[in-house]
Amino acid sequence: MEITEGDVRHLEALAALRLDAPARERMRGQLQRILDYVDQLNAIDITGVPPTYHVIESSNVLRPDEVQPSLSNDAVLGNAPDAQRGFYRVPRFVGETEEPA
Repeated sequence: MEITEGDVRHLEALAALRLDAPARERMRGQLQRILDYVDQLNAIDITGVPPTYHVIESSNVLRPDEVQPSLSNDAVLGNAPDAQRGFYRVPRFVGETEEPA
């Protein structure tokens, strides 16, 4: 398939681009090289080759989902710089009225 200047102008309009003549010609050449490469790939005989979704065969290794002991609330909040009523206390930042410096 030959990429024409009209094809490039059509793509230019679809992408809302404005290309000058040299850029349009460069784009035409690049698109042509891409299509030529795709033609080379299409010429390869892949009869009998199964579809490949990933180049390395792998599977998920998951552990069983089992309830295990976890930290107590006091242990979790033990290193918090400021905790209140079982929660982390952080500085308020939403709705600040101070102007940034």
